[in-house]
Amino acid sequence: MAAAAAAAAAARGAGTRAAAALLGGCGSAARGWPRPGPARPLCAAPGTAPDMKGYLWERYREAKRSKDDLVPSIMNNLLNPDAIFSNNEMSLSDIEIYGFDYDYTLVFYSKHLHTLIFNAARDLLINEHRYPVEIRKYEYDPNFAIRGLHYDVQRAVLMKIDAFHYIQLGTVYRGLSVVPDEEVIEMYEGSHVPLEQMSDFYGKSSHGNTMKQFMDIFSLPEMSLLSCVNEYFLKNNIDYEPVHLYKDVKDSIRDVHIKGIMYSAIEADIEKYICYAEQTRAVLAKLADHGKKMFLITNSPSSFVDKGMKYIVGKDWRDLFDVVIVQAEKPNFFNDKRRPFRKVNEKGVLLWDKIHKLQKGQIYKQGNLYEFLKLTGWRGSKVLYFGDHIYSDLADLTLKHGWRTGAIIPELRSELRIMNTERYIQTMTWLQTLTGLLEQMQVHRDAESQLVLQEWKKERKEMREMTKNFFNTQFGSLFRTDQNPTYFLRRLSRFADIYMASLSCLLNYDVSHTFYPRRTPLQHELPAWSDRAPTFRLPLLQEAHAK
Repeated sequence: MAAAAAAAAAARGAGTRAAAALLGGCGSAARGWPRPGPARPLCAAPGTAPDMKGYLWERYREAKRSKDDLVPSIMNNLLNPDAIFSNNEMSLSDIEIYGFDYDYTLVFYSKHLHTLIFNAARDLLINEHRYPVEIRKYEYDPNFAIRGLHYDVQRAVLMKIDAFHYIQLGTVYRGLSVVPDEEVIEMYEGSHVPLEQMSDFYGKSSHGNTMKQFMDIFSLPEMSLLSCVNEYFLKNNIDYEPVHLYKDVKDSIRDVHIKGIMYSAIEADIEKYICYAEQTRAVLAKLADHGKKMFLITNSPSSFVDKGMKYIVGKDWRDLFDVVIVQAEKPNFFNDKRRPFRKVNEKGVLLWDKIHKLQKGQIYKQGNLYEFLKLTGWRGSKVLYFGDHIYSDLADLTLKHGWRTGAIIPELRSELRIMNTERYIQTMTWLQTLTGLLEQMQVHRDAESQLVLQEWKKERKEMREMTKNFFNTQFGSLFRTDQNPTYFLRRLSRFADIYMASLSCLLNYDVSHTFYPRRTPLQHELPAWSDRAPTFRLPLLQEAHAK
């Protein structure tokens, strides 16, 4: 994540400068870090042993002072939560056609929706799958899970995995209780999950794979329901098959959608469930004013989309779109060449006419991307498509069809606001500084030094837990494990050219704006950057205010 990288780089600058000062030895300043070989010999009176404990703690205090000096400058360069961040260079001047998903892209939902999905799926488990009525005592907790988690279907544990397939210890949950690190290591013979056990391309558990990755915002109630039912069975010593539980919960969540339970509830009380945002219309109007073509491809049904768009955009919303496709069944829409389009009339009835052209103002159902491209003539890099689901919205488009892609990550705005707090900056700056100090001082292997280093390691571990708690007590940040990017961020970086908290962020940029990914140092480039704080931390909050 560009934002996280900037903050981490700034903090790393503190560690490098502090560590460089610490390596100076007897009165001379060290230049550059890391430097090969051990630190300089300590100064001591002839015939006396150096006071290693005093030496190390003095270095610790110097590092603290260095951290305190750096924090004010970081506080003056806060990141803008309404910025757009780039994984790949892209110029909007090249984009002629804009495409959008519907749910959590054009429209955002209130906190009440996930409670609705959780309660409805829980009732389906009881009424249709004959689960104990006692599970009704469990209620949806919006603060329990985060997106991007993996679920081991056979072991019934929920966990956070980093970009290198390593489990973040302390984030493994069986039911609503954390699994001790020792048990996790025994269970997986370490903390690494082999590739063959991971999800398939779309995050699903199939072909014997044991892991399911939850990438959809709608999956938050599913994770919570899985955890709650697991908790009930465990607490009551009920013998059950975890695979059956996973399938039953998955089917119940699916039925909330396909049986129309969710759609009917939203349509009946649209003001309760949809977060009205006039900026959605402002974005679409801006693009239309600049002659851009626009289309909508969503898995949601026609009447549901129509009522929602009338609420957030206006009765004339179809006039803004050149093509509207509903119930597209993404990701199959992008891969299955066999399904033709069907026109939907004003009453929602499917017509049998053969489709020779996708007409403005009409609504179409099903279809496939290959037919879409044939009927519109739209191609490749001139198209930018926005969606919230990294796999079903974006992956095929960027890998197979050469479209440019934009990911909508609502969690980004709240995480950036946390990262802009002084408490977070203080904590992260000291964590990075302490890590640099540990790396440099580990060359001292005597018993006295090792005792001091163990104290520092304990403090570092406690601080890492603290940084996790800034975001989510159970699982931490959507984008980071202790130090590595998450598996979620790895896929985001691969499948999205740009990413942002909401479409409204586009209002801050000209339609010819070019997005440049920030050049952050590679690990082998770090020494060349280590003597100065990073100068490329845009887009910054202060610049947004200046505009």
